[in-house]
Amino acid sequence: MQQIFLSSVFASNPACVSVARNAADLVQPAAGGMQPVSLKKPESALDTYLDDGLACRVRDESGNPAARRRFPIPYLWGCARPAVLGQAGLVATYRRVFGRPEFRALFASMVVSVAGDQFARVALSLLVFDRTRSAGWTAGVYALTYVPSIFAGPLLSGLADRWPRRRVMVAADLLRAGLVTVMAIPALPLPAVAALLVAVQAAGAPGNAARAATAAAVLPGEEFVLGKGLLDMVVQVAQVVGFATGGTLVAFLGPGQALVADGVTFVASAVLVRFGIRARPAPAAVDSGARLGRWWADLRAGTVLVVRTPRLRSLVGLACVAGFYVTVEGLAAPYAESIGGSAQAVGVLLAASPAGTVLGMVIVARLPSPVRMRLLGPLAVAASVPLVVCAIQPGLVVTAVLWGLSGMASAYHLPASAAFTLAVPDHRRAQAYGLAATALTTSQGAGIALAGLAATAAGASTVLAVAGLFGVLTALAAGAAWNRARRAAEPG
Repeated sequence: MQQIFLSSVFASNPACVSVARNAADLVQPAAGGMQPVSLKKPESALDTYLDDGLACRVRDESGNPAARRRFPIPYLWGCARPAVLGQAGLVATYRRVFGRPEFRALFASMVVSVAGDQFARVALSLLVFDRTRSAGWTAGVYALTYVPSIFAGPLLSGLADRWPRRRVMVAADLLRAGLVTVMAIPALPLPAVAALLVAVQAAGAPGNAARAATAAAVLPGEEFVLGKGLLDMVVQVAQVVGFATGGTLVAFLGPGQALVADGVTFVASAVLVRFGIRARPAPAAVDSGARLGRWWADLRAGTVLVVRTPRLRSLVGLACVAGFYVTVEGLAAPYAESIGGSAQAVGVLLAASPAGTVLGMVIVARLPSPVRMRLLGPLAVAASVPLVVCAIQPGLVVTAVLWGLSGMASAYHLPASAAFTLAVPDHRRAQAYGLAATALTTSQGAGIALAGLAATAAGASTVLAVAGLFGVLTALAAGAAWNRARRAAEPG
């Protein structure tokens, strides 16, 4: 027999009623407060507890209507804040996620390194422009911050499957710290700066893959979805804050000192990981004698796994829809000019999408797992629809709202990424993550590049509308593939 105590939620809201798998297991409020409950089945979905009144809408991972008819569990309605019953039988809340010391270390390391990266991007742009006075050189070097992930993702992410992941994260951070510091040398030739930049970004691929795989190991079940959302939000918030304040900080410190500060953030990240993350061996399925060998075999195995698994393949397809709606970033300046906007208008438009994404992530993370999974396709479609309206060139405010709505819908990447990570066996997780990240980055880069070329002939508003239309069609196809894969995996 198992004793479960449900207290604070019922104390704060007596209307909440707990329903177990069997009618005999119903829990009802009793006079004088909640009483211990004996469950006949230890595996019951009530194998959980609710703390500090934070838990509310509780459902298990099969909480769709059909599943509820089969076993009438798992809802607590009427509470103020939602949570989800995860695989481990615990209510997933942000408090519980941050209650795990290892996740706090991962989160803190992500915050400091991403913040430093955003300031370094601004510093690097100013450094190159100050030396060359060339917009072409400046744009080219800035583009190098994204290019390495195209090859480094598939080639280097597998290191986090062959070596202990904490060691990979620490080594990647320390290597990047050294390379960024060298970039700050005043007399360093620009080709050398560009080469070092490529190396810095390439070194980040195995580190990022190791971080994603470690988060899945640290956070069980639905907690991983919330935690992954928090890590993703760090990147989005850093874009908004970094671009808004980076220029001021770099003007105060100077480009060279800002790059040194970025190196310090990488060292801080390495320290947080080294002393905040528990040491874990490399995945057991990998032969220790093959860590330095079978490189291409591992790459091929990871690729085959993703391509031949309908669930994984469809999730990558949904991710690549971003190649269409991300075109707003590349065409913000010419579009703002076409509607009579100023330089400040460009900043407003660029900030609208990531700001919407942050809000969307908060909303999506609070939805029950079955609802999130069903909404992947519709949200992917919704992320592209606002671009179609750009054909009529609405004003700045309307456009900013539209792009913000597109960003909100693009938050489907949060559950899609979490579902992808959890669906991959642990010993292939980092490699598969690298492949998916490469597909996403390639689609975004190709989308922006092609949109830029097309806009020289057709105009920014027309290109955005066409990109939105093709995005809708692609999302419909990818969403249909995802629904087929999801239904095929459902029991019964």
